[in-house]
Amino acid sequence: MKDKLMLMIPGPTPVPESALLAMARGPIEHRSQEFSAILEEVTEGLRWLHQTTSDVFVFACSGTGAMEAGILNTLSPGERVLVGVNGKFGERWAEMSEQFGLQCERIETPWGVPYPVEVFQEKLAADREKTIKAVILTHSETSSGVANDVQAIAAAAREHGEALVIVDAVTSLGAMPVPMDEWGLDVVASGSQKGYMIPPGLGFVAVSPRAMAAAERSRFPKYYWSFKLAQKALRQGTTPFTPAVNLFYALQVTLRLMRAEGLEAICRRHARLAQATRAGVKALGLKLLVNPESAASPSVTAVLAPEGINADTLRSTLKKRFDIALAAGQDHLKGKIFRIGHLGFVSDRDILTTLAALESTLHTLGYGDFPPGAAIKAAEEILASP
Repeated sequence: MKDKLMLMIPGPTPVPESALLAMARGPIEHRSQEFSAILEEVTEGLRWLHQTTSDVFVFACSGTGAMEAGILNTLSPGERVLVGVNGKFGERWAEMSEQFGLQCERIETPWGVPYPVEVFQEKLAADREKTIKAVILTHSETSSGVANDVQAIAAAAREHGEALVIVDAVTSLGAMPVPMDEWGLDVVASGSQKGYMIPPGLGFVAVSPRAMAAAERSRFPKYYWSFKLAQKALRQGTTPFTPAVNLFYALQVTLRLMRAEGLEAICRRHARLAQATRAGVKALGLKLLVNPESAASPSVTAVLAPEGINADTLRSTLKKRFDIALAAGQDHLKGKIFRIGHLGFVSDRDILTTLAALESTLHTLGYGDFPPGAAIKAAEEILASP
């Protein structure tokens, strides 16, 4: 059926109708008092979401643009950084660091295995000359569905005293706690098409006072990405360059929705939906990629395809029959895993519908090593509990 597509991927995520309708308004002058009022409300909402008193800058870009801004404003060529790599987006941090001439030390684990916190702790403790200038981390590794212990690593960086903590929170903000000030994070980057529940196009960078001080020392060239220009404009109730006005309309709506639900409730909802999804896929005899399961992200579940079935064939069959989109595996996991997103504007109904469609698709492809209705039964046991 036309126009019935259901997104169950970790981004772009479903968008509430109220946000879509807000975007349908005509744009206004971005130097007007009317837009300044929207910017003020949105900025306060972003501080609330990040649990910070620091500035949160909004750029017209993707999450990767926000990540790049974090590096260019706080570091200088040749400086030493530790980069956690256990998936596609950790690799992106490392590639970006190397591209800009940083001395990048990768701390790697296999995809689906969380960061070795003790390795970060040991390297930071051993750095008596304070040569490590930043620890660069991915909180929720979207490619493999693992949530890394950013809090513990950030604590070690604070003991180090010099290293900034730069975090990709693209699929963790709006799904799990990211208390920036409490954890001592310095740069937190994210993108609009995830937990913010609006279309792609906005990148967010929350910046601590330590990071702003580092921006004064940074020797990387930047203009559009400049934190100093962004901060100066924000103090004047505006933006340094033309903002994506209609996306701000949508963001204003979804931040209001999020504040009405409450941060704790948002995190409980995501944890509950993730638990139900995992119970459902395991009831079908399928295995999760993440090991241990306790490290699984509340935003996305990575599932190993059953033996003899290509994960992309499963995905395409499911989409053709039910108009439900699941995410593919990336790089060496292409065709081996599929990923179910349960991030943002997602409800119990979406999880149950997806699991029922997945069960039917597996039967179609000749895999039926489970009793009928197994996935729904397992998920409902989770969802029915208060």
